[in-house]
Amino acid sequence: MRLKHRFFWIATVAGFLLDQLTKYWVIQTFDLRETRPLIVGIFHLTYVTNTGAAFSIFTGKVEWLRWLSLAVSLGLITLACFGPSLNHWEQWGYGLILSGAMGNGIDRFALGHVTDFLDFRLINFPVFNLADVFINMGIVCLLISVFGKPPNNQNR
Repeated sequence: MRLKHRFFWIATVAGFLLDQLTKYWVIQTFDLRETRPLIVGIFHLTYVTNTGAAFSIFTGKVEWLRWLSLAVSLGLITLACFGPSLNHWEQWGYGLILSGAMGNGIDRFALGHVTDFLDFRLINFPVFNLADVFINMGIVCLLISVFGKPPNNQNR
């Protein structure tokens, strides 16, 4: 038996494990709000929590965000199991998005917040985590899938 959408599952499992392992390491190694520069003034590891979504929007709205994460996760699993055949870019894209939704969703259900730690200070960017990175990488993969296709020339 061959696994349907193999790259989807690889991206999902690998991304989810990396996200959860790095968050666990940060929680075990850092005190809350502790920062450690890797490149002073440019890139730090800073342990913070976020009860909202990206850029701390919807702060304190963890209740509906946890259910949104669950709905997105179930929708993507349903797509991979029962949906149409996905090309490689779509499999990587949806799998990475699922890994991020699951990673942050687990945090919201288990902790009541998301653990963030990647701190790019050079551009004064909000602190984020690998789940956020994987969601954005997944979006890029889906954009490549959509815009990377040659135009359909049916008017010959």
